[in-house]
Amino acid sequence: MPLKELLSEIAECRACAGELPHEPRPVVMVSAQTRLLICGQAPGRRVHESGAPFTDPSGDRLRGWMGVDAPAFYGRPEIGVAAMAFCFPGTNPKGGDYPPPPRCAQLWRTRLLAELPNVELTLLVGGHAQAWALGARAKANMTETVRAWREYAPAVLPMPHPSWRNTAWLKRNPWFEAEVTPYLRERVKGILGS
Repeated sequence: MPLKELLSEIAECRACAGELPHEPRPVVMVSAQTRLLICGQAPGRRVHESGAPFTDPSGDRLRGWMGVDAPAFYGRPEIGVAAMAFCFPGTNPKGGDYPPPPRCAQLWRTRLLAELPNVELTLLVGGHAQAWALGARAKANMTETVRAWREYAPAVLPMPHPSWRNTAWLKRNPWFEAEVTPYLRERVKGILGS
């Protein structure tokens, strides 16, 4: 199936209607030219409202790690975003958002990835994306998986989620911003040709 038709199907998906506390609004940003694919957990509330990925403080931090500004992030077809779930799963009363419902990945992930043959680097943002993509190759937890980033390079780069909730994690693990983000910036420069 051509990518354009698949993206239309995804945009019309209502598989979780009635289970979410709001109307489904799938958020995906990919093209046939996608070479850098960002796979996070699921859109947050702000992204659900805007309809564009990473339009929140997490996106600001992610773009900083990547060394790109918002116009490049949203305007360059080489950059794509396809989370594990395409719709906002809702807010957990205990804090944070609910995890991505597995149904979304089961319905769409394999089909979508098959239509993105030019992807050179996949950013696995957070434990859910790492567990799905790496399977048995993932380490015991997200920290150990990210610490082992060289094992997955150059095709895959596991990362923590850029959420403000992970600020304490970043302080406890300064090696991430010292080692991983410079590597990421160089890869992004190479992919974007700048």
